[in-house]
Amino acid sequence: MRSIQKQGGGGYHLGQAHANPPQTHQQATSRWGSFAHKQAVMQNLLDEQFQLCCYSELRADEEGLGYHIEHVENKSQNPPRTFDYANLAASALDSAQDLQVFKAQGDVVFGGHAPGKQAACDMLRFVSCHRPDCRRFFAFLSDGRIVPAAGLNPGEQDQAQYTIDILNLNSPFLLTRRRQWWDELDVLYEEHLLKNWSLADLAAVDLVPVNSKLSRFFSLTRQFFGPVAEAALQQHAPALI
Repeated sequence: MRSIQKQGGGGYHLGQAHANPPQTHQQATSRWGSFAHKQAVMQNLLDEQFQLCCYSELRADEEGLGYHIEHVENKSQNPPRTFDYANLAASALDSAQDLQVFKAQGDVVFGGHAPGKQAACDMLRFVSCHRPDCRRFFAFLSDGRIVPAAGLNPGEQDQAQYTIDILNLNSPFLLTRRRQWWDELDVLYEEHLLKNWSLADLAAVDLVPVNSKLSRFFSLTRQFFGPVAEAALQQHAPALI
């Protein structure tokens, strides 16, 4: 999970709505449903996230999928944060079309629409994508799984596993996509070693933004290349370190 650095306040209309925040679940649901400026907010979110899903780091647009505005702390649990830009993020999947397609195909929903996240979420155990050190909680395996990172203490391990489970980050869809991505990187890595090509240049291809967009699974790629990735980021995109 890549840490998201918030930029700005989400625009005038969101700020106006947050100046008089809802106080009950019913008010939050009603007012958010009638908020007419979601698209502008979504664009701000996607810009600051370099088009990556806040939880899965999927490029939903490359999958023919959409995004929805995610309340990191559920609005049902904390209604006053409904219009708080610091509580919002762009998450795959789209609230209507994508969910219907996933359910029709028998695919398990992940991210902000996962059943666990839709229910009451223990924010003391949940690792937020807005937490500056959130990436240190997770590691990626070559078979596509995301797991708690090595070196965490028992409490941190619990937080990592809780977050993975509640967001369903090991859904079959995500697991397959991450495994395919790892395999692609592995083939390219071996080719570059064999031909004595630059690994730093290879890492930079998928770690440096192009047209303000990042490649899918940024954190997986960063882990895969290790020190080479850190050097490439330091040289080409130090703001992402």
